[in-house]
Amino acid sequence: MTYQYRPRRSVLYVSAHELKHIEKSRLLHTDCIIFDLQESVPPAQKSEARKTLLRAFENPNFGYSEKIVRINSLDSEWGMDDIRAVINLEIDGILFPHVESAGEIRAAIATMDELGGQRLPVMANIESPKGVLKSEEIAGASERLSAIVLGTTDLANALRINMTLDRMGLLTSLSMAVLGARAHDKCIIDGPHFDLKNIEACEFSCRQARDLGFDGKAVIHPIQLAYNNDAFTPKGEDIKRAKKIIEAIASAHEMGKSVAVIDDRLIEPSLELWARRVIALYNQVKELGQNELIGPEK
Repeated sequence: MTYQYRPRRSVLYVSAHELKHIEKSRLLHTDCIIFDLQESVPPAQKSEARKTLLRAFENPNFGYSEKIVRINSLDSEWGMDDIRAVINLEIDGILFPHVESAGEIRAAIATMDELGGQRLPVMANIESPKGVLKSEEIAGASERLSAIVLGTTDLANALRINMTLDRMGLLTSLSMAVLGARAHDKCIIDGPHFDLKNIEACEFSCRQARDLGFDGKAVIHPIQLAYNNDAFTPKGEDIKRAKKIIEAIASAHEMGKSVAVIDDRLIEPSLELWARRVIALYNQVKELGQNELIGPEK
């Protein structure tokens, strides 16, 4: 059995109107870059941002990073022009903001296809209470949907909660979104951590997202990449345990048993899926030339 798993441990937002930031992102160790035409671009610079992005993509080489463009909402005055501008770029997908239903995703894909974007996958920003409640139907809207990306700041504002270090007020919403994504075996990315100076808080937020079941976390500044990559990269001990699980399950099956025991713990066959996913992610990270901690191998 072959397990395909694309790392999205770190998903870096880069403002499309800042050419120097786009150029810098070529050298960063981020699994995915989201070139943002929406939230980070002032209304007066929307047109210029498109031109800047097109100019940058005259060189489409961004290393191993997945290349995604977040456009403005299709019901805004900029959304359709955004799609027309980027549909033929050498990108890996389009991120649609503020998605609240499966119908919105299907309509967005239909619009892309009319403009020649049949080859492109899509991602969905979920950033509202309605979006969270509809996360399962959004995740199942289309095979073209590759990932859900949460917008936790907008979500927190809509929920009228205070953002605390432990994100207590968001935990229900985060878990519901993970459940919705996993019901259709989709990748899901947590929203970014905004306190750039509090390193301990950033690290905690990354590890909390991992433990809640997210595949990765959005990033708003390159300084955060090391913590994201570290939190979501399996370590050597994880690989040792994964290999022991696979071997133990195989031995149990050979003896006509359905479960195995490792260090006095019962191991059910379903844990083999976890083990193979961990090994697949670890191997892909190694192929990127990174070590099991935070960045390139030394």
